[in-house]
Amino acid sequence: MNKIIRNIIIVALFTVGGGWLGIWLNNVTGNTQPPMQSLGVLIWLATPALSGIFLRAFGGDGWKDSGFGLNLLSGWKWYLVGILVYPLAAVLTFGLAALLGIVSADGFAAQGFGAYLSAAGVMFVGSLMKNIFEEFAWRGYLTPRLDAAKVHPMLNHLIVSILWMTWHLPYYYYYLDRATLNSALTTSIPVFIITGYIVMFPTAILFGELRLISKSVWPVFVLHNVINALSMPLLINGFIKVNGLLGFVFTPTNEGIVTSILFGAAGLLIYQYRMKKQASS
Repeated sequence: MNKIIRNIIIVALFTVGGGWLGIWLNNVTGNTQPPMQSLGVLIWLATPALSGIFLRAFGGDGWKDSGFGLNLLSGWKWYLVGILVYPLAAVLTFGLAALLGIVSADGFAAQGFGAYLSAAGVMFVGSLMKNIFEEFAWRGYLTPRLDAAKVHPMLNHLIVSILWMTWHLPYYYYYLDRATLNSALTTSIPVFIITGYIVMFPTAILFGELRLISKSVWPVFVLHNVINALSMPLLINGFIKVNGLLGFVFTPTNEGIVTSILFGAAGLLIYQYRMKKQASS
């Protein structure tokens, strides 16, 4: 047990510090490349996952709960969940926001649905590499190792959510192009960061429970890519417009509070199903 906790702490330290280490290296080496094309961003992106893989190989964690297997035959329905859960949550959130006059979809009328699908396809491809590293860190290592340490599932997901959001801070502060960040904002940056910590917890419940019930990282990898692909173009490419002070609550993107509550509800349903399944086995 002490070994498990020690290794989790090591990965947590790499998670929190890797991005800032990358910024420091960019500064001391006089990097002239855009931050998203620099050595620093590679260090930020890779250190959580690689530290977990290293500890599995050499730190005594082993590979039994790594979730590297696809489990397609036994877990196909969880891949379906990964594909459908965000579109359903987004449609419900958008419908509520439209009724309240907070969101409009004029961009779809102006640009056409084909343009949205094209932008979503580009986002999907662009997310693949990033999300490999993310999911093999959070759901490939932290979630199952906290589970192995007998941490209660909800505390497990809370810890992962805090580390997950904290890992993003150097990305928002330095690596992500400021114009791209501003185009995705529905509020000020401080409120965006605080909201990020709030929405990450229910999101981590869904992601973590999907990982634990499927015993595989890959349904969550699919979910993560679907969310990025369908969510990011909505604001960045101007397909929807969010109005008013409550925009950050009702935006149908994955940063929206209502969307995250729906994620959390879906995650809790999976949790209840998983607990019943364990009790009957």
